[in-house]
Amino acid sequence: MTSTPASGFQPTELVAQADHRLPDILADIERVISIETPSSDKEAVATGARDFAALLRDRLGAEAELLEVEGTAHLRLRFGTGPARVVLLNHQDTVWPHGTLERIPFSTADGILRGPGSFDMLTGAIMSVHAAAILREHLGEGGLDGLSILVSGDEEIGSISSSDLIRAEAAEAKAVYVMEASAGGALKLERKGTSNYTLVFTGRASHAGLEPEKGINAGMALALHLPLVADLADASAGTSVVPTVISAGTT
Repeated sequence: MTSTPASGFQPTELVAQADHRLPDILADIERVISIETPSSDKEAVATGARDFAALLRDRLGAEAELLEVEGTAHLRLRFGTGPARVVLLNHQDTVWPHGTLERIPFSTADGILRGPGSFDMLTGAIMSVHAAAILREHLGEGGLDGLSILVSGDEEIGSISSSDLIRAEAAEAKAVYVMEASAGGALKLERKGTSNYTLVFTGRASHAGLEPEKGINAGMALALHLPLVADLADASAGTSVVPTVISAGTT
């Protein structure tokens, strides 16, 4: 036995609507992927935010707020005049450096969608837009009152400037859905916490050919410590420790 939601439509209707909109969804995913937005480039992130605001206007006929915090652009689209009751949380910055599109352009083949940021998390952000559009079609103009769509621009570097904005938007909400994908399409109910650490080794320069014995190589010291850092991980406790960006040495 299935129950009919109070709104009067079956969930299967929503799935059918999503299938019907798939060409538009894919076109919008290609649109956002085609604007490279590495988190460290604030102007690129701002360009992506402005285009995403235009996309929201195109698909939902609504004007999003462009919020700049500490030089980083974020977007917020609220429906109705009261506090947010449901928040769809997204980000449009990516880890991919400029030029990735030349190597991994947008494509769909054999049921697989590719492109920088497609999994994390531009597809989820576009799904937020179309989910809202589908609900509005069924519920009418006022049916989205209390919904907030938030699109941050610095998630990949720790939500440094957006964390307070996210907390404030979620403070009175009944639910906050992070629209980032999970492996296998499962509903993810929790995520790991994270910490970032910087290790600094100071060496002493000397001529590499004439007087190498007078130098102290910071790169070598760093290399010796990396296995010790990696060994701090504990798979049984669900923790991982991964050295990522490394820089050492001069000419």
